[in-house]
Amino acid sequence: MRLARETPLDAPPPATRHSLIDDTVAFASAAILIALGIAFFEQARLVTGGTAGLALLVSYGLGVPFGAVFLVINLPFFALGWAKLGASFALRTGFAVLLVSAISALQRRWLAFDAVQPAWAALTGGLLVGVGLLILFRHRCSLGGFNVLALWLQERRGWRAGWVQLGLDAAILLLSLGMVGAGTVVLSLLGVTALNVTLAVNHRPGRYVAV
Repeated sequence: MRLARETPLDAPPPATRHSLIDDTVAFASAAILIALGIAFFEQARLVTGGTAGLALLVSYGLGVPFGAVFLVINLPFFALGWAKLGASFALRTGFAVLLVSAISALQRRWLAFDAVQPAWAALTGGLLVGVGLLILFRHRCSLGGFNVLALWLQERRGWRAGWVQLGLDAAILLLSLGMVGAGTVVLSLLGVTALNVTLAVNHRPGRYVAV
């Protein structure tokens, strides 16, 4: 008698492809969450890592709305992402960046804070942006920016992408010292921690198999 081949109980199910509707709803949801998280950062004049953090610094310094700055800063990274990660990923990422920029701009008309405690703004903003990024990652997308540059430098120069990303984020926080002060930078670190813990806990290989 021939025995059936054993299958591990924890074997992941076959990947299910996201539909266009799935992606559209996910991109819109992620953009709203990220824009709302950025609004908390703006209210408390906090910063964060990545091109979002750089855009916040420029916005504070020049008085230009975050959405416009974020879109412009990401343009060169969009081109690099196209060459490095392919047209599909670049187009998805470009669309996500455009959505976040547009919602951030429109949100100024729809949302107003009377007051928010800075530590709460850091924690809530970090969690919201982290969940938004998690949604994008699960739909083969990101917000472009420094992670694309880090991957490119790893390929061309052999520099480890994680260290490059960390160095760029640290540079943004150091630049912010002269603009927002040491106390605000410490609170910003709380937001960055909340964001990255959200990703670290929830974004693990094998936990989500849709494509």
